[in-house]
Amino acid sequence: MENKKTIIFHIDVNSAFLSWEAVYRLRHLGGKEDLRKQTAAVAGDMAMRHGIILAKSIPAKKYRITTGETLAEARQKCPGLLLVPPNYGLYEQCSQAFLEILRQYSPLVEPYSIDEAFVDMTGTEGLWGDPVKTAHKMKDQIRDTLGFTVNIGISENKLLAKMASDFEKPDRVHTLWKEEIPGKMWILPVRELFFVGKATEKKLVNLGIDTVGDLAHTDPVLLKKHLKKHGEVIWAFANGRDISLVQPEPPANKGYGNSTTIPFDVTDGSTARLVLLALAETVAARLREAKVRAEVLAVGIKSYDLRCASHQITLENPTDITMEIHRHACRLFEELWDGTPIRHLGLYAQRVRGGAHTRQMQLFDSADYEKLEKMDAAIDRIRRRYGIDAVRRAAFLKSPIDHMSGGISREKRTVDYEKIGI
Repeated sequence: MENKKTIIFHIDVNSAFLSWEAVYRLRHLGGKEDLRKQTAAVAGDMAMRHGIILAKSIPAKKYRITTGETLAEARQKCPGLLLVPPNYGLYEQCSQAFLEILRQYSPLVEPYSIDEAFVDMTGTEGLWGDPVKTAHKMKDQIRDTLGFTVNIGISENKLLAKMASDFEKPDRVHTLWKEEIPGKMWILPVRELFFVGKATEKKLVNLGIDTVGDLAHTDPVLLKKHLKKHGEVIWAFANGRDISLVQPEPPANKGYGNSTTIPFDVTDGSTARLVLLALAETVAARLREAKVRAEVLAVGIKSYDLRCASHQITLENPTDITMEIHRHACRLFEELWDGTPIRHLGLYAQRVRGGAHTRQMQLFDSADYEKLEKMDAAIDRIRRRYGIDAVRRAAFLKSPIDHMSGGISREKRTVDYEKIGI
C-alpha cells in the first residue's frame, strides 16, 4: 500500500495586529481610512515604558521600520508615522475566528502563535482536491469572511511550510516541496532561515556562510564545533529536515511565569516586594488553574540600564499558594538586588508537578497552609465569577502597582476608541 504524501499548511496573518485593528475600525466603528494603506504601526505606550513597534503596515516598511524597535527609533525614520495603541482583547477574538475557519478544513490544527498556525492536510485531497487550490480557497475564505489577508505555505513538513509562507506577501500561497529547496530556499540569505538570529548569523558569516545553501553544504561537524547543538539543528533545517508533527493539543507547560515593566524606576525594596506580590497573584492563580505545583521558583530583575540578573531556589515543598510563593520570591529578591534602580521584574515557577501532594512538615514553620489554600480557592472562585478586580489585597488600594501584574498588561487589553476619535 502506497504511503500518503504528508501535506502541511502554515498560515500566517499579514501584519496581524495592524490588519485586525484596521478591519475592526472599518467594519465596526465606521472608520473611513484603512490603516493598512497608511504609514502606520501598532505600538505600546511609551509613558508605560512599553514603547516598541508591535506591527507595521506595508507603507511603513518602506521607511525600514521594523517590529521590536523603539518608538524613538521608528520616529527618527518616519516622523509622520501614525501610531495605534494595542488591543489584545480584540486580537484574541480575531485569532479564534481565524482558527475556526482552519478547523473547517482539517481537525489537525496547531496554533503556533496568536497570528499563525499549522494545519495537517494529509489525506484530505479526496475531500478538498489539489492542495494549492485548497490553500487559495482557505485564504480567500478568511479574507472574504473576516476581512484580513493571510499567506499560506505548503510543504511536506512544518519547517518548509513556515519558510514558504514567508515568501512574497501579502495574500499569497507558496509551495516549498523538497525538490524546490535549491531554487527557492538555498538562494536566501542565511538570516532568513528559521532559528537563525542575529548572533548566529554573525558567526555564520564569519565562517564564510552567507546563504542557506552555503549552510546546507557545510560540514555539520564544523558547525557543531562553532555553534554546538544549535549548529546541527540549523544544518538540518537548511537541508529541509524536520520531523516535528502538527499537535492540535498543546503540550503541558513545563513552567509558568509572569513579568512586568514598571512605569517608573523602583528604588526601594518595599515597592519591589509589592510588585512581586502582584506577580505572585497571577503566577499562583495559573498554577492552581492547571492543577500543578512548582518545585523551583526564580526571580529576574532588569535594571534601568537594561542589565539583567536572576536567582532561583528549589523548594522543599512544591507549592501553588500565593503567599508562600511571594515569601520565597522576596527572599530571592533580597539576595539578588544590589540597590540599582529596577525597570522590570519577573517571577517564574518551574519544574511543575501534578497529582496528590503531601507536605513535609517543618519544625519551626507555623504557617497554616491548609487555611492559605482555602483562602486562595475562595479568591479564585470570586474572581472567576465577578472579575479579577472583585478581590484585591489592601496593600494595593492606594498603590500605582496593578494588583494582578504580568503577562499582557491591562492597558493593552482594551482601547477607548472615543478618546482616539476614529
